[in-house]
Amino acid sequence: MQEHNLQGKVALVTGASSGLGAHFAKTLATAGANVIVAARRADRLQSLVDDIQTAGGKAHAVSMDVTNSDSVKAAVDEGEATFGTIEVLVNNAGVADSRRFINVDEDSWDFVMEANLKGAWRVANEVARRMISNDIAGAIVNIASILGLRQGFGESTYAVSKAGVVQMTKSMALELASKGIRVNAICPGYFKTEMNADYFDSDKGQTFIKGTPSRRLGELQELEGPLLLLCGDAGTFINGAAIPVDGGHLVSSL
Repeated sequence: MQEHNLQGKVALVTGASSGLGAHFAKTLATAGANVIVAARRADRLQSLVDDIQTAGGKAHAVSMDVTNSDSVKAAVDEGEATFGTIEVLVNNAGVADSRRFINVDEDSWDFVMEANLKGAWRVANEVARRMISNDIAGAIVNIASILGLRQGFGESTYAVSKAGVVQMTKSMALELASKGIRVNAICPGYFKTEMNADYFDSDKGQTFIKGTPSRRLGELQELEGPLLLLCGDAGTFINGAAIPVDGGHLVSSL
């Protein structure tokens, strides 16, 4: 358990206003990290900060739009002014716009790519440069998806964006390893979040769930172990990995 101890580490979680991001922030705070929580919806971050502080943790909220470089820089500046140089980044912010390939227009494509791929690059680039400048041996965890490793009907743009995140993760790991910075990706399967709740509550969604190997959705706490492994000392020799957490979905039979 000591290897999962992040006591005193400074962590940044993007897309923290709900879903996976909020849970990741609570997980890191419980492990002892001082957590900077970032999202566009800053008003929704305060309740998360309150929850973390009530549980005895430390958190600070910043407004960040990952599609805007100035916003990213300002948010990182504010977070580091509060807690110090970021040592752990959980690059989680993202969007979806489910459409069949022939129905994707440029606005839809750009909306998804700008947030999921270029947005992840913006934050990782900003944080990595600061880690290097401050001689920080840090950890970056990019949140991809099993759709970055496989395909799904109606999710071509999202899948391409997350495949880009996986490849970016490996390229970053190659170049940053000599600087003491580990870069890995978590590829979640299907977890119920604000983004997909309506679908999974529908008859069609329930049928889909029953067709998966585990015949259930993942529970948020099932992401905690992989996250702490990649952020803490237990994973110091893991670099450039893209780890599926999907109940065996990727190994389902044809």
